[in-house]
Order: sequence, then structure tokens, then C-alpha cells
Amino acid sequence: MYLFKNFSLKDIPTTPAALFSAYASFTAFVQLVRAMVEQILPKPLRLYIFNKLKDYFFPSRSSEDMTLVINLYSASRMTENQVYDAAEVYLATKVKPSDKLLLVSKTHDQKTISFANAKAATIIDTFEDIELKWSHICPVKRSDAVQNDNEPQKQCFMLRFGTKHKEKVMECYLPYVLAKAKDIKQEEKLLKIFSCGGNSSRSIGLEHPATFETMAMDPEQKKMVMDDLDRFVRRRDFYKRVGKAWKRGYLLYGPPGTGKSSLIAAMANHLKFDIYDLELSSISRNSDLRSVLLSTSNRSILVIEDIDCSVEAENRVVAEKFMGSRYNRPSQMKFTLSGLLNVIDGLWSCVGDERIIIFTTNHKDRLDPALLRPGRMDVHIHMSYCTPSGFRILASNYLGIHESNPHRLCGEIEGLIESTEVTPAQVAEELMQSDDADVALEGLVNFLKCKIQVDSKKTKDEGTKKAESFEEELEQLDNGTHPIFSKTSAAFYKDVI
Repeated sequence: MYLFKNFSLKDIPTTPAALFSAYASFTAFVQLVRAMVEQILPKPLRLYIFNKLKDYFFPSRSSEDMTLVINLYSASRMTENQVYDAAEVYLATKVKPSDKLLLVSKTHDQKTISFANAKAATIIDTFEDIELKWSHICPVKRSDAVQNDNEPQKQCFMLRFGTKHKEKVMECYLPYVLAKAKDIKQEEKLLKIFSCGGNSSRSIGLEHPATFETMAMDPEQKKMVMDDLDRFVRRRDFYKRVGKAWKRGYLLYGPPGTGKSSLIAAMANHLKFDIYDLELSSISRNSDLRSVLLSTSNRSILVIEDIDCSVEAENRVVAEKFMGSRYNRPSQMKFTLSGLLNVIDGLWSCVGDERIIIFTTNHKDRLDPALLRPGRMDVHIHMSYCTPSGFRILASNYLGIHESNPHRLCGEIEGLIESTEVTPAQVAEELMQSDDADVALEGLVNFLKCKIQVDSKKTKDEGTKKAESFEEELEQLDNGTHPIFSKTSAAFYKDVI
């Protein structure tokens, strides 16, 4: 500080001779210092200090950074690289206010406009205080180059980060990107419903609005179904450990109009699973059924509605009887109950992962007992008639009437519902008659009262018919004319009398 205390700009030489003299003095000083350093410090130590100073003031990115190349296709170029696909989905969501290049899009299925990062931009991501730089490389084809459609495009992502973070990036960050991309795709997935049968399969978008919140089910039963579904999708390792196929079977049974189809749609919306509607009446052979199973994807629901009447599959006892002679085997025996059982619980049931099979029926008692056992139909869900709690959900859905502020007719309606058998579909139809809550609920009250009267009259008539039939049978027994008697036994009965 003392050397520069009295220093002034006026002291700087301005003439060429003075400048040359100052330069010569400075050069001589540097040479003197260099000679002293070479004499005092050994060469290896000098090189070490020089490299450290060089790296400090002029850092080399190649020595500190590591770059991962993520190609569009795998090394064998036979399949797409899942890491590339995951990076593409994940990076599209990394939109920041400072980004100046964005992709804007909207499909007819989306409610809002979506913004995504353009691949041309360098995207900086942060993971556990680690800075990671993503860039996309897509070589431009020359106009004079020979076009080869079979050659995959050499697109790739470049991921650059500090070399010291190599282990954390490979073991934590990349799996995080894969998992995050899977969640994003699942959230944005457009559900589809496939119609399967015979040799054809068609699909359309599944836009059914049913959810568990709108289902007119018993709250405890609804919670049981949701918990069972959530537990099923979490137990991949469990199914693998116990040696079982990762699938779950449900039987929905109950009268028509109780919401079986709506429950299937609610389950699909809850899990984000596609639906495959299998028409068994179009299946003529067991091999056709296996082909349909192979065409379904993972994370899907296979639906077989009205299993009791959709197809007349012969039982195994009859099948074995006819299989004894190949010449006498009828054509309808090509598709058997055994073939259906093998698909849902045999060797073919292990095709694919994370699948749900749902059967529906209006008459559970008509089903073959072999279908009902656990492993084929694991959960039996009775879709009952409308209950007071179900009515409250419907009133909230259709008229906006909540339990916190009930309508004056709600108590009367709940009492009438407990006194008769009415389906949720019938109640919903009455509530749709008017947007005015008073008019709609009064119409529902009149409907329920009429139904109670009709059911009472019907029950009374059935009782009268049964009584008349019983008296007629007693008279026939007394006269010996009942069909159970033959002519000989009838004559004997008269002789005894």
C-alpha cells in the first residue's frame, strides 16, 4: 500500500522513450523472478502449480464435465430407446418463464392449450442441487444424400453434468426421469375402449364421465373397491414373489340398471386403464379366445358382460363325454368352458401384466361354480337396488342438493326408497325430468308411491295364484288325477279310498 500511496496518473510515462524504458525494466524483473523460481522449485512442482493456476483461471469443461449420449434407438437399432422416449416426455414439461422458444399445441380432446419446450433449446434441470444440461441433436440430411427409409434417424439427447455427480445421476436421476415420464404419460393418456370378437378388433376413445365420486353406491362398498384396486396396482413385486400372474378378477352381479357398466367405466378412469370388451358370442374356438387375449395390452381391463347368457359354453363334464370320440364331437364343442377357464386362470392367464378381468351377470346363481372360485373371480361385488345414501349422491349429481342443505322432500323419498326396490337408473331418470328441484323431486315421490302400489298388487296377485294352484293340486291328489300318478296307480288309489 505504501508503494502505491503517492502514485498518480501523472507519473505514467507518455513519451516513447520512457515507455520503452519501463517495458525493458519490467521484462528484466520477470526474467529475474523466473530464474529464481527455476532454481528454487523443482520442475514437477512447477508444472503442478502451473496446471492448478491454469485450471482455476481458465477451467476446461472437458475435464470437469461428463456427457451422456441417449440415442433414439437402442444399440442394436431394433427397438426404440426407452430412456430417449422418457427424456422427450419429461423435458417437454420443463417450461420456465425465461424460456423464449416454446411449442404450442392443442388437440380436440384437450381442454386447454399446452406449452412444451422446443428440442432446439438447451434445457437446464436441477436435481438435488446438481445442474444438468440437456440438448437435442438432430443431424440435417444433405440434399444430395441417398435416402434410406430403413436407416433409423440418428437423433439423440446429450446430457452434461459434473463428473463428480456421475454415480448419483446414473443411479438416481435417470430412474427419476423414467418414473416421472411414466406418470406424465399415464396422466395424459387418452383411454380407449376396444371391441374384441372373432378376427376383428376396433377401438374408439373412452369418454365415459363415470367416476367413483358420481357412483350411487354404498360408501363402504365404494371404498372397498377403490382400496382393492389401489392395492392391486402397487403389488407387482408381491405377485412376482408368490408366483402368481399379476391380474385380478371381479364379478359384478345384480339386477339390470344398478350401475354395473358405469362401475366398469369408473374403474377404468380411476386406474387410467384401457377397456377391452370381449363378445363371447362371436368366439367359435378356444384358439380365437387366446388370440384375443394376446391382442390386449398391459394395464387394461378385459370385460365379459352377461357371462350367464352371452355364450352357451358347454361344461367340462359334457366336453369330456364328447371328446372320447373325435368323430362324434359336435361343432359347438370347439369353444368350451375349459377353454375360458384356461384363459382366466390357466397357463394363458400369465400373458401380460397388470390386468383386470371383469365379469357381469344379472343372475349369479346361473353361473358354473368353477367360474366363481378365487383366482378367477377374486372379488364379488353385489350391485344392489338404490339406497338412501345412493339417492343422496344422485341428488347431488343431478340437482346440486347436498347433505348439508337437504331438500324438504329428501326425507320422504329416502323412506319410500327403503320400502321398495328401485334401481339407481330409475331414480336418475326421474331426476332428469326437470332442472327445477321441486318439480323433479315431486315427480320422484309420485313415481315411488305408484311403484309401491304396483308391487303390492303384484305380490298380492302372485300369492292368490299360488294359493289357487295349491288348492288345485290338493284336489287332484284327492281325486287321483295328479300327473304324478299313472293310470295303474290312480286305480289303486281309488280302491284304497
